[in-house]
Amino acid sequence: MSVDTSRAISSQERLAEIVAAAVEVAAESAEAGTYTTEVGRTLVAVVGKVGARIAIDAEVRGFSGGWQEAMAVAAGAEPAPRSARVVRMPGQPDGPESP
Repeated sequence: MSVDTSRAISSQERLAEIVAAAVEVAAESAEAGTYTTEVGRTLVAVVGKVGARIAIDAEVRGFSGGWQEAMAVAAGAEPAPRSARVVRMPGQPDGPESP
């Protein structure tokens, strides 16, 4: 399986590649007559661990991207998107200049 590194792939595509690889290993193991319950459990564990890492990575990238956008808007470097909404917490100051 070759991976095109010239473009960023989505988390969903990464997970699909991992699952496809696990299925391929299971099929090859079955053809060779070496597939066991332990092989199956191991492949499930690998997919689970890698899937968890992919999910965490996606969450971090989403958070940091959103944070960077919010900071740029707050600093006036970028205009706020039309769909953006500011929701103030009750009892919180209105801006950074408030104590």
